[in-house]
Amino acid sequence: MRLSELGELGLLAELERRGLARGIEHDAAQLAAGLVVTQDALVEGVHFRLDWTTYRELGYTAAAVNLSDLAASGAEPDALLVTLGAPPAAELDDVLQLYEGLNEPGVPVVGGDTTVAPQLVIAVTALGRSARVPGRAGARPGDAVVVTGPLGAAGAAFREGRHARPPLRLDEGRRLAATAHALTDISDGLAVDAGHIAERSGCRIEIELERVPLAPGATVEDLAFGEDYELLAATPEEPGFPVIGRCREGEDVEIRLAGERVSLSGWDHFGGRGAGDLR
Repeated sequence: MRLSELGELGLLAELERRGLARGIEHDAAQLAAGLVVTQDALVEGVHFRLDWTTYRELGYTAAAVNLSDLAASGAEPDALLVTLGAPPAAELDDVLQLYEGLNEPGVPVVGGDTTVAPQLVIAVTALGRSARVPGRAGARPGDAVVVTGPLGAAGAAFREGRHARPPLRLDEGRRLAATAHALTDISDGLAVDAGHIAERSGCRIEIELERVPLAPGATVEDLAFGEDYELLAATPEEPGFPVIGRCREGEDVEIRLAGERVSLSGWDHFGGRGAGDLR
């Protein structure tokens, strides 16, 4: 079976089934003494285009998408490890700007690796500490489903041929982690990431699209694009964030617009995004 047939979630499930990986159902790995670790990679031509962004913005984004996983774990970040793969013809000034962007969030880069590669690849490992990591598996019927900010910015930017800067929601993540039953970031699309919580928690998540705050210029269709990096939580309280739905008894995700059930796609790393658009 090819990965394009199995999909990202299918691959992860197969690794778990075979005992080749464990504890991979959450945004980050929680280790001893409250240590939280996550890793994401950005690949040129898959996650970014250099004609749409600057090296500094790319560096900031590489840091931010990893810090988003720490935010979804309620963590305080400690450090970043950066692996850079670059063609030999890469300009030093461009690489320096990339690292300036990596340092912009204020979390120190303390190590990593460099290697030659046919195109630019940036892999970041983020380390932090959290007193409580809600994970994705604790949502309960009756919980409010909340988001930390407007969605659709990345999808709107893609339509316009430009880069969207991810938000940093570390403070919001720590606030939510204190009470939320489940918490994740929105990287693969609202429906997909809500589905992660619903599947792991064994509940149904109902979302009303009219209640979802949209970024300037965004449409409902842009919610399928992902890469918004706002946080999505199932919580017994409503701590000042927009409520977009509820958890119910049942399974899967039900999305409605004006009372009618609608379908909302998302991103799969091996299956692509419907039409196979560049992510």
